[in-house]
Amino acid sequence: MKNSRHKICMVSDFFYPNMGGVEEHIFNLSQCLIEQGHKVIVLTHSYQDRIGIRYMTNGLKVYYIPVKVFYNQCVLPTMICSIPLIRYILIREEIEIIHGHSAFSALAHEGMLIGRLMGLKTVFTDHSLFGFADASAILTNKFLEISLSDCNHCICVSHIGKENTVLRAKVQKEKVSVIPNAVDTTLFTPDISKRSTDFITIVVVSRLVYRKGVDLLAHIIPEICSRHKNVNFLIGGDGPKRWLIEEIRERNLLQHRVTLLGSLEHSQVKHVLNKGHIFLNTSLTEAYCMAIVEAASCGLQVVSTKVGGIPEVLPPSLIYLVEPTVPDLIEGLEHAMSDYMKGNISHPLDVHRRISLFYNWFNITKRTEIVYNLVSNEAKKNLGQQLESYIHSNVLAYLLVVSLCYIILKILEFMVPRKYIDIAKDYKKIDVVPSKESKQ
Repeated sequence: MKNSRHKICMVSDFFYPNMGGVEEHIFNLSQCLIEQGHKVIVLTHSYQDRIGIRYMTNGLKVYYIPVKVFYNQCVLPTMICSIPLIRYILIREEIEIIHGHSAFSALAHEGMLIGRLMGLKTVFTDHSLFGFADASAILTNKFLEISLSDCNHCICVSHIGKENTVLRAKVQKEKVSVIPNAVDTTLFTPDISKRSTDFITIVVVSRLVYRKGVDLLAHIIPEICSRHKNVNFLIGGDGPKRWLIEEIRERNLLQHRVTLLGSLEHSQVKHVLNKGHIFLNTSLTEAYCMAIVEAASCGLQVVSTKVGGIPEVLPPSLIYLVEPTVPDLIEGLEHAMSDYMKGNISHPLDVHRRISLFYNWFNITKRTEIVYNLVSNEAKKNLGQQLESYIHSNVLAYLLVVSLCYIILKILEFMVPRKYIDIAKDYKKIDVVPSKESKQ
């Protein structure tokens, strides 16, 4: 199948300056797609005073639309209010494929709905795992089922993530591909000179939220510190559970042994990892954990909970997998510390070389291009066919929402015709230093 140049819009509530795995995935994938000759823009909501258009590396254009955040960095899913602005952007940039990211992102689902009604192709990447029992999971799963009823193709970052998405969103397994995350190993390189020779440093870098197992971490820290006087903790990240770690630190008088760094820039993560000997991940659910790949790329021993797609990410020789309980995590940490003291570990540079062979963003980009080529060759659906797709979700009221959005788009087509919308010029690289051919 020949690759053709695509015009892609990445849509998600989660993007820089917010930090996380989804944000890194969107940025790195966009950069590699641009290198391959595709046109890529990013559509997200405003972050404080960051409103309007911003340009990032290689001319990646980011639209920070003026929509208020409702909850947990996500916009309020009105389905209607953003139609004029999103339609204008998609026409102005001549977008062909809408690529939504994260099941939590209301803006991604809105953008995909509007794109489908405009005749564009849609791809969705699911970065998370969900349960089936609690009320929030039931509501989220039903909403995801409705949203993906008319999606051209889905991407999951692990095989367990694919099973989870197929079951909870009732998507045909033929329409779901597994394309893992990757890490830029040229950025995450080992530097053992930054490590302390007097203490063993355990590094934790994650959002301090319940899903990341912060409650487990709060029990582990005082127990490890009481058993081992030569162990310090270095914690990077912020979130609503930060107060719990601060309280544990104050209550046990561990201010000199537990360092809270707060929110980190992505460029700072490498320097934090290189100060540590062991990386600890206490996640309760995880489709794919990019943090453990970055830590292993920096040569750290990785201790992680055995949940979700984590067992698929690293081979057993590079990770200590344990159950998500306090005793098992403590046992895993002590096992890692014992191996370190005995010298029973691989050299950080050898581990880095292995990781660089496992995960490569250009390989991930080629696999994503195959998905884009598949969906671009699919026939367009009319409104009747789209409504028929939504009927299978058994939420007939949603058909009224889709029909209303379609009517609004038709009204906008009359009030603001496409021919009156200026087409944006594509970014072109400018060679500051003239090439040899131009000199001749």
